[in-house]
Amino acid sequence: MGTAIFLIVLLVVIVGGGLYLARSRASAKQRELEDAKADARRLVERLGGQVLNLTGTNTASQQAMADASERYNAAGSQMEQAQTAEQARLVKETALEGLYYVRAAREAMGMDPGPALPEDAERARAGKVTEHRRVEVEGQAYEASPEPGENTPHYYPGGRVAGRPVPQGWYSEPWWKPALVAGAWGLGSMLLFSAMFSGMSGIASAAAWESGFDAGQQDAMNDMGGADGAADMGGGDWGGDLGGGDFGGSADFGGF
Repeated sequence: MGTAIFLIVLLVVIVGGGLYLARSRASAKQRELEDAKADARRLVERLGGQVLNLTGTNTASQQAMADASERYNAAGSQMEQAQTAEQARLVKETALEGLYYVRAAREAMGMDPGPALPEDAERARAGKVTEHRRVEVEGQAYEASPEPGENTPHYYPGGRVAGRPVPQGWYSEPWWKPALVAGAWGLGSMLLFSAMFSGMSGIASAAAWESGFDAGQQDAMNDMGGADGAADMGGGDWGGDLGGGDFGGSADFGGF
């Protein structure tokens, strides 16, 4: 009889402990979600204030503000659907990108860009356009510049698109958007990257870019044994067979 009572008590303790642990974990996750949402909401509201009150005065600033507005709408939609802390952090990233566009618009209008924005490692690693370039690829002209201009009204804050770094800068065309929409780079993308950025300081070579490496990673690979060593480490040959390859299907331009 005593043994039976002991087993019943032990079972109650185990079940009760399990329920308590489950509730504690659920409460911790809920708090984490609420904290992440509050953090994201601050940036969304900050972005909203800029989008609603700032109007571009030239082509470059108008385009940048249009991109900022698109990110604001996307962040609002993501916020409504966010059910996990990770999803809430994605909202924050979207809002932060929108604020980078706002900052670019303000600079294009000759205004104070405003408070500094949080640093982002991917943007830093992607590099920046440091000189004006005009190239022709497959009969179409493309330009890139560190400054906004009549021929370079499209800004990108820098970062990784479909696994490859896109440098921060102003461009004549949003050449990264097909990959942003489709999740894969189109045929000829490496040729365009090579023509536009070849030899530009702080930006990966076309071969490294094709394999998803930024300039810093490329330098590290070279220090550890050159292109052959890097190929052995990654299991792929990023020093050869780069021409004439199939880099994925193309896609129409579009936003997020």
